[in-house]
Amino acid sequence: MSTPPNSEEFYKKLKGQLHETASWPAEYLYKFIVKTNNKKIAQLEAIFDNMGAVINTTESKKGKYTSVSINLLMRNPDAVIEKYKEVAEKVEGVISL
Repeated sequence: MSTPPNSEEFYKKLKGQLHETASWPAEYLYKFIVKTNNKKIAQLEAIFDNMGAVINTTESKKGKYTSVSINLLMRNPDAVIEKYKEVAEKVEGVISL
């Protein structure tokens, strides 16, 4: 599942799914893929800085892409969606999974 940029329909559906599948506040796992570039990875990490996030990065076999997994406690589905929007706005070329 990749996030269409600024797709309100996508976010509305995601919000409904999040309400149905968790009781909030809840742990949420974000997964992103970016081209391996320290600046892009740092931008992504900075968005979740000082939130108590556990961040893991894994380079692809050939080193061209990096997977970034971010696990943290979120207060509600709206907060989850706000972070997705912030990432899409601030990190060029990011793919949300």
